[in-house]
Amino acid sequence: MRIILYLSIFLINGVVLSQNIEELINQGDFYAEKEFNNKKALELYLQAEKIAPNNYDILWRISRAFVDIAEHMPDATSEQKKEQEKIYNLALEYAERSVKIAPDKTITLLRRAIANGRIALYKGVFSVSGVVNSVKEDLEKAISLNNSGTIALATSYYVLARTHSKTSEKSKLFRMPLGLGWADLDKAIEYFEKAIKLRPDFRMYRLDYAKALIKKEDNKKAIEQLEAIKNIPKYDEDDDEFLKEAEKLIKELKK
Repeated sequence: MRIILYLSIFLINGVVLSQNIEELINQGDFYAEKEFNNKKALELYLQAEKIAPNNYDILWRISRAFVDIAEHMPDATSEQKKEQEKIYNLALEYAERSVKIAPDKTITLLRRAIANGRIALYKGVFSVSGVVNSVKEDLEKAISLNNSGTIALATSYYVLARTHSKTSEKSKLFRMPLGLGWADLDKAIEYFEKAIKLRPDFRMYRLDYAKALIKKEDNKKAIEQLEAIKNIPKYDEDDDEFLKEAEKLIKELKK
């Protein structure tokens, strides 16, 4: 009887802990995705981490929160930039932990690619070619696995598209000695199109796709994408800025 009692208490405690973790994650997601309160979301995810430090679903969310916080930090002075870099490094640390626990998940590889990508942009893409190559490798593997849902797959295509687009800004002759000769604007456009097909109602995808089309001097198609942004509801905290930028680009292109 005593053994049965202990087992019952153990199972009940396990259920309660599981419910607490799920509740904290759901609350964190609400603040991150609906309220755009990344600090509050981070607070809730960190509480969940204390209960389950090896839960990859918690760890990648913490990484995402750190990235979202860092993106909106002031960066006008060297001190501010250092603080921003610290947060991006924390994002990478948590993403690395999530990959270590779940190396075969699209979402963990995607979050590591995003954290590394932000660090590469911060330091300068062509000064950290090894990081850029690891971003590409993580994204290609994330896409091939395709086991974390439509949004994760769409985001993987989008980030891979941006990686090709940004890296191809320099000539191939310049990039080849750095091991970045693979970057291709046509590939970027192909991946933007795949991301938009999977998630057509996201302003950021269409804005960056339009910018890639402008590089290809396909202004007509770029304007079509920018005009489409006007009819897409707000889903992201930066969507107002994306809309303003789209309207500005439309005016410039129509001139």
